[in-house]
Amino acid sequence: MPTPVTEEAPRILSLWQGSWAAALATGVLVWGLILWSVIFHRRSRTKVEVPPQTRYNMPIEALYTVVPLIIVSVLFYFTARDESKLLALDEKPAHTINVVGFQWSWGFNYVENVPGSDKADARTAKELDAIPERFRKDFPANAGGVYQVGTPGERNPQNGNPGPTLWLPKGEKVRFVLTSRDVIHSFWVVPFLMKQDVIPGHTNAFEVTPNKEGTFMGKCAELCGVDHSRMLFNVKVVSPERYKQHLEDLAKKNQTGYIPAGIEQTDREKNRETNQL
Repeated sequence: MPTPVTEEAPRILSLWQGSWAAALATGVLVWGLILWSVIFHRRSRTKVEVPPQTRYNMPIEALYTVVPLIIVSVLFYFTARDESKLLALDEKPAHTINVVGFQWSWGFNYVENVPGSDKADARTAKELDAIPERFRKDFPANAGGVYQVGTPGERNPQNGNPGPTLWLPKGEKVRFVLTSRDVIHSFWVVPFLMKQDVIPGHTNAFEVTPNKEGTFMGKCAELCGVDHSRMLFNVKVVSPERYKQHLEDLAKKNQTGYIPAGIEQTDREKNRETNQL
């Protein structure tokens, strides 16, 4: 497994390791019983009679019914516990970034108050209409924002890695709001140990707190068409001061405002959210 680079990733690593340990223990037990049966209950070379037959053994039948239920219940408990923690959202995250997936690259809307980016307001910007109100209400007031948008042939000038670069501040919580312009993608930063689908007409979100500076690889983890393999990007974790400077640099390049977030929610999805289905 990659080395975790967020405060949330060790929880995922622990769940993954625990699941594998449980699977290995179950496998060893099953393999052991199979080998024991093969060795000690093989057919005798000298005896030809039919061995004793055992039928309708209620204790054994109860055992192989109850034990799998216990195993599944334990795995379900730990998975549900960790999932609820990992998908919990703060009321006011320190930073919000709208990740836009499209064939065949990525765009990043930094929903921030950046000097020189007063052309738009994230809460009312038409480009962000695809994002539901439950997320937009948490946007900073009068956040003009800046953006970065990639192309399939783009490369990071520092390390030559393909795709655009998403900048994040170390030690500060970041909310990712995921939207798609066309088909289903999946936003996966490998050392985050977590990915989430980017679905047209449906908005997903999660939060992380990066705790290690560096440049890390990200990719689309959902087969999305002929150039799926080119949907790569980089994640650069820097100090909060350097992050702020990067946003100001984008504003100086006139990359202010927001790129279109994607396809708006379907009526069915709006109904699901309204009625908490």
